[in-house]
Amino acid sequence: MKKIYHLANCDTCQKILKEVDAVKQKAELQDIKTENITPAQLEEMKEKAGSYEALFSRRALKFRSMGLHEKTLTEKDYRSLILQEYTFLKRPVAIVGEEIFIGNTKAVTEQLRAALKKKS
Repeated sequence: MKKIYHLANCDTCQKILKEVDAVKQKAELQDIKTENITPAQLEEMKEKAGSYEALFSRRALKFRSMGLHEKTLTEKDYRSLILQEYTFLKRPVAIVGEEIFIGNTKAVTEQLRAALKKKS
């Protein structure tokens, strides 16, 4: 399985999808703004990532506006927030076989590109 959760209107996500050649690699793309993440999909991501916190973006604009930076969040909170508001998912998230790639750092992008090529 090759699946990438992204935002279609995010320039960074689009740049990464182009860099890793996601379409040519036949990765299934899911725009999380138009097609919400299901609890089952989030659970699968969590199993591979180890925690909901690893999937949570503190850069989301709502993180500060909701006052979350002043609270101590639990795994249950992270799960609930990601399911409620798509912007709380660190993007992009890619699942290639049993591996998961979270975020947009150069290192993660390179690892994702290598994994996609290996699985094609």
